[in-house]
Amino acid sequence: MLVTGALLTGCRYGEIAAMIADDFNVDAGTVRVRSSKTGKPRHIVLTDEGRQFFAGLATGRAGGARLFLRQNGKSWGKSEQQRPLAAACAAARLDPSANFHALRHTYASRLAMRGVPFAVIAAQLGHADTRMIEKHYGHLAPSYVAETVRAAFGTLGIVEPTKVVTIAGQVYT
Repeated sequence: MLVTGALLTGCRYGEIAAMIADDFNVDAGTVRVRSSKTGKPRHIVLTDEGRQFFAGLATGRAGGARLFLRQNGKSWGKSEQQRPLAAACAAARLDPSANFHALRHTYASRLAMRGVPFAVIAAQLGHADTRMIEKHYGHLAPSYVAETVRAAFGTLGIVEPTKVVTIAGQVYT
């Protein structure tokens, strides 16, 4: 559940572990991070999938009840995610093993590769500006850049069609 929540929000471990039922707003389709790394609160916009996931967690819970609990029913404590995540990575034969921050990176990378403006990604992640996004995610998916440019630019109609064919990097006529 904790991993799913992180993948759907881009939240840091401490942010997601501290969420309570009142942090989910079903009408707005958001979750609130009451205290982030910078100490500033923020609201994260959820996808339809995210809204459905958080609705399932929040339904029937008192407003102050934690959304994410360990298997023993207790709240997640500092660094308690490390062992279960390492075990899951080992079971999945992931080498090297992923850390919790990789889930945040995955969230931001998916947004960047889908052309979401960096300012929006920064707001979702709780960054004050786009510098961190540009530094860590701006270089992603050159294929996305190529596809986007080719689809958006269109043709000028100034080059005559030819019978030249490119196969495996070689040009044939």
